[in-house]
Amino acid sequence: MLSPTPFSLICALLLCLPLAVVFTVNSPTGTTTNSAIVRDLSKSQESHFPPPPLPAKTHQKIGIKVLHPPPPPLPEDDDSLFRVASRVNSRPFPRTAPKKLAFMFLTTTPLPFAPLWEVYFNQTPKTLFNIYVHADPTPKYDPPFSGVFSGRVIRSKPTRRLSPSLTAAARRLIAHALLDDPANAMFALLSPSCVPLHSFNFTYETLARSKKSFIEILDNEVGSYDRWAARGPDAMLPEVRLEDFRIGSQFWVLTRKHARLVVSDRRLWSKFGLPCLSLDTCYPEENYFPTLLSTRDPRGCVPATLTHVDWAGRSDGHPRTYNASEVGPELIAKLRSDSPRYGEDVVRTNGSDSSVGEREKERERRRHDPFLFARKVAPDAIGPLMSIARDVILRD
Repeated sequence: MLSPTPFSLICALLLCLPLAVVFTVNSPTGTTTNSAIVRDLSKSQESHFPPPPLPAKTHQKIGIKVLHPPPPPLPEDDDSLFRVASRVNSRPFPRTAPKKLAFMFLTTTPLPFAPLWEVYFNQTPKTLFNIYVHADPTPKYDPPFSGVFSGRVIRSKPTRRLSPSLTAAARRLIAHALLDDPANAMFALLSPSCVPLHSFNFTYETLARSKKSFIEILDNEVGSYDRWAARGPDAMLPEVRLEDFRIGSQFWVLTRKHARLVVSDRRLWSKFGLPCLSLDTCYPEENYFPTLLSTRDPRGCVPATLTHVDWAGRSDGHPRTYNASEVGPELIAKLRSDSPRYGEDVVRTNGSDSSVGEREKERERRRHDPFLFARKVAPDAIGPLMSIARDVILRD
């Protein structure tokens, strides 16, 4: 027998190599079998255990904030401002959020009682109120507005008594408050000589639960005709008839519904916005608001102001001013105990059952709403006021 040569051995190996490769590729390995078992176990466990939670979204982990474009600037002219404000929702929004009180200060001077208002507001959550200031740009404000009043001055225009400018300023404040915060539910107009008579909590509870505005509405007052004819004998006609003309306090608290009604009004304002020919009977700030609301929604009003003022014996157009020597616990107690004057002829039946109107009038007569603010207090009374602020004024 011939022995194999090295060359023949190499050839034999080359012929067998393809078979070895085929066998190796087609044969299942232990690793593959184990992977299949793991997959089968995983499938069987899915029916007994909940799947693992999905990883949180990236924006939740790192707290990405969605940036909204800044709101467009408010119009500078009043007509455009009121037109934009008249489109807001007449109800506070969102309805699940706490209602807010809008404190609107109309001034031509620095606020002399700012320290007292600081104490009044500083213990209050910012989610319950907003502050707005209309400051006549003509005078210099020294010291400037600071603390809770810092950055709260709206775009203001000059104001003066015996002209429509004070009424226009109040409408301007309302418009800014409506557009600034949809949660503003009640709108209180205040002067620099106003001081609080109760704590914020007491004031908030009184106003937030009310569904009506608090505005003095008086009919058949002495001097009504002279005020109505201050722009000319027939200047107010036909929009404002003498029998519809009303008088009331310059300071009031309006619901959001009535605040929007004010900025939406064009008809009555076209008359009350006219300059007066007789200045000594020109008080549109005391006539426009009660006339408008008495005409448009008398049942939505409590016909009284919650700002105490003493007109007894006054004939110069200014109420009594309380001096520093008069300010003390006794004065605060007296002002709190007084009752507002309620206007008459506010509840109307419009031809329906007169007994319904009489019952509503009787309920109004039995009301005893508390005074929440008081004026007029002399600026130098800030010392006595601060000395009784926490123990008297802000303690209910």
